[in-house]
Amino acid sequence: MEQLIQQIFDFLAVAGKEAALFIVSMIPLIELRGSVPLGAALGMPWYTVFLISVVGNMVPVPFAILLGRPVFKWLKSTRLFSGIAQKYEQHLLAKADKVVKYESIGLCLFVGVPLPGTGAWSGAVLAALLGLPMKNALLAIAGGVLIAGALMTAGSYGVVGILSLL
Repeated sequence: MEQLIQQIFDFLAVAGKEAALFIVSMIPLIELRGSVPLGAALGMPWYTVFLISVVGNMVPVPFAILLGRPVFKWLKSTRLFSGIAQKYEQHLLAKADKVVKYESIGLCLFVGVPLPGTGAWSGAVLAALLGLPMKNALLAIAGGVLIAGALMTAGSYGVVGILSLL
């Protein structure tokens, strides 16, 4: 495992900070909530980190919306992934009442609050499971990604700034 992690870091070092940030921001569960602190730790300017992280976080969203239902249906039909897929689907649908009640604003806030399990990927899959129209879901998720990006950037660069003073 340690060797695999080292290989990933070696690849990202060769690819460059910007490419590494872009890739990290597209990874489910890490997303911009991980890429923004990474960019801050690498000493990159906040505006570069914000832009790359937001764009990278949004790239997989349309695909996740389009393929969310069929992929979940397939995962639930396999022996290996059925339990995980059902638990994740139940987890998302347990939070769906706010999204259903407040529609696009609910989805935007769901994605925008930087808590575990509430990023763009989860928002896109939730939108797919609820059958939300693509245009509405994309706009709501983009708004949420911008909110989360602003919060993470302010928090990360505030912490990095304070640590640099010590």
